[in-house]
Amino acid sequence: MDCTIRPMRETDLSDLCALLSDAEVMRWIEPPFSREQTKDFLEKAGLSVPPLIYAAEDAGGEFIGYVIYHDYDGENKEIGWLLKREAWGKGYAQALTARMLKMAGAEGKGAVIECAPAQAATKHIAQKFGFACRGNSGGCDVYFRARQQTM
Repeated sequence: MDCTIRPMRETDLSDLCALLSDAEVMRWIEPPFSREQTKDFLEKAGLSVPPLIYAAEDAGGEFIGYVIYHDYDGENKEIGWLLKREAWGKGYAQALTARMLKMAGAEGKGAVIECAPAQAATKHIAQKFGFACRGNSGGCDVYFRARQQTM
């Protein structure tokens, strides 16, 4: 599945608002966001330096959601994704995970995925990529994947 990760822009507000106001998308995260909450989130997480999230686009340049990619601790990057429903089940989460793992590896970092215990799709992807659950923090299961050694 071809997709890209790019910095968020102020012009992403409407697409981000549509994503974060969808109750089904937000099911495992928190209650749906208002436009004002979305604007605040975009400013604090997407337009911050360094950013905590990045826009995800399909091959045609359409906004399909965002990825989480930022330092978790000194050895790991936190990675994740939130995709609009129209993008579910098409391989984007797997493609974005592979891309973020490559990015983390290029920085010499391992990766962490946090998700709600009942979030089966995220757990499946974490396990598929060799993550191991190392406990629970703040109500989320925490999956770690060590930095991959290069030869």
